[in-house]
Amino acid sequence: MLISGLQKLTLLDYPGKIACTVFTGGCDFRCPFCHNASLVKNPNAFPRIKEDEFFDFIEKRKNILNGVCITGGEPTIQKGLKEFIVRIREKGYLIKLDTNGNNSNILKELVNDGLVDYVAMDIKNSIEKYPITVDTKNIDIESIKESADFLLSNKVDYEFRTTVVKEFHNKDDIEKIAKWIKGAKRYFLQGFVDSGDLICEGYSGYDKKDMESLLEVTKKYIVNTELRGY
Repeated sequence: MLISGLQKLTLLDYPGKIACTVFTGGCDFRCPFCHNASLVKNPNAFPRIKEDEFFDFIEKRKNILNGVCITGGEPTIQKGLKEFIVRIREKGYLIKLDTNGNNSNILKELVNDGLVDYVAMDIKNSIEKYPITVDTKNIDIESIKESADFLLSNKVDYEFRTTVVKEFHNKDDIEKIAKWIKGAKRYFLQGFVDSGDLICEGYSGYDKKDMESLLEVTKKYIVNTELRGY
């Protein structure tokens, strides 16, 4: 496991839980508007956190934390992810996994083995616009669709989320996404914010009024839809 960062306390990343967040290095996508560009492109530039150091930390926080979020980058490309989660489980923690859904077999295995309690899957765009949005040839759209269908089957608690960028998403795209994941348990439209560490420059977000208009479109297909970041 390449652990490139650790947020020791979060009240936001894991809904309803007090958690820490583990950042894994590297990703199989290259979304130009990614806000963790350095972590994606050059994860070895970050000080590596040893697994034993992390487990010492959560052992000491047993009376404070009740969950661990695993994010990235993209966690499912990490060798040893399952073994890492098993060790966290042995400490009594709940697990939230953030994923792009590109590795559906790994997602299914983790859930079916009872190792994940909550999954947040990024829906990057409408299916036909995925290749330009993730900017990589290393994409298996069928695997992404399989991951979405698996979550829709309610085998685990979950949410879908889309970071909305003016240059990539319009009303038609958002409606196509909502139709694709119709009936989802939760769907969040996230406002794009320039973190100052993007893969490419020149992207912008919609204002709250425009995002509320997009929200109304999604609500025709997904009742529990909310804005995040406003």
